[in-house]
Amino acid sequence: MGDTMTPEQADEAAAILLANWRGLTRIDALPEPCWPRNRGEGYEIAAAVARQSGDTVAGWKIAATSAAGQKHINVDGPLGGRILKERLLPPGGTVDIGGTIMRVAEAEFAFVLGTAMPDRGTPYSQAEVLDAVTALHLSIEVPDSRYADFTLVGAPSLIADMACPAWLILSPAVEADWRGIDLAEHRVVAFKNGVEVAAGSGKAALGDPRIALTWLVNEAAEYGGGVEAGQFVTTGTCVVPVPIAPGDAITMDYGALGSLSVTIG
Repeated sequence: MGDTMTPEQADEAAAILLANWRGLTRIDALPEPCWPRNRGEGYEIAAAVARQSGDTVAGWKIAATSAAGQKHINVDGPLGGRILKERLLPPGGTVDIGGTIMRVAEAEFAFVLGTAMPDRGTPYSQAEVLDAVTALHLSIEVPDSRYADFTLVGAPSLIADMACPAWLILSPAVEADWRGIDLAEHRVVAFKNGVEVAAGSGKAALGDPRIALTWLVNEAAEYGGGVEAGQFVTTGTCVVPVPIAPGDAITMDYGALGSLSVTIG
């Protein structure tokens, strides 16, 4: 293997991941000839996964935005990934977790960008990113992995797997004046079958969802061509991930900003 992953190697890795995604199967790791050794190679593979899927990239996600989350999957910082349009589900719908292994639900803030933010050689400031935001949505993410043990494979391989996406539920745009709220301190409560099971706040996401949003915008610009106009960014869980099983009813209550529910199938 040379110093840089070739497009053919990235395509090979992507085909393996996509086949396992569609087959609801797992691998221990990508084979050595197309195993990503750094973040850049991971993002090359992820881009190839999205391209080979034939689907539209609806938005982006961030994994491992908390110290606990990073420790859990043995990485030293957050990871970015694309979310495909076919992986979006409507509020109040049913998430089929058959064949998945993570089996958790997460409560996240999601921001829609009205302006494309491609690589320009210098990072975007938080103020610039927030100026580009046209809407805030509430979201529930149900992540998953194509690796049999996602705690062992390392950050580049997790990035190649698009940072562990499976399903995402997005609320309608929040109508409340969210810009006037300190999202870092804003309380979010998770209910399972009507019982409170977790509570947290926006500061679980890199200290503030707006910080997480800015991080992803700059990560995508550096490695992934940039967030495009109209795409959303969901910024990482505000609560400890909630274990789920078929039959569970999950509600994430964001207080004055609204709530979002989903049934687990």
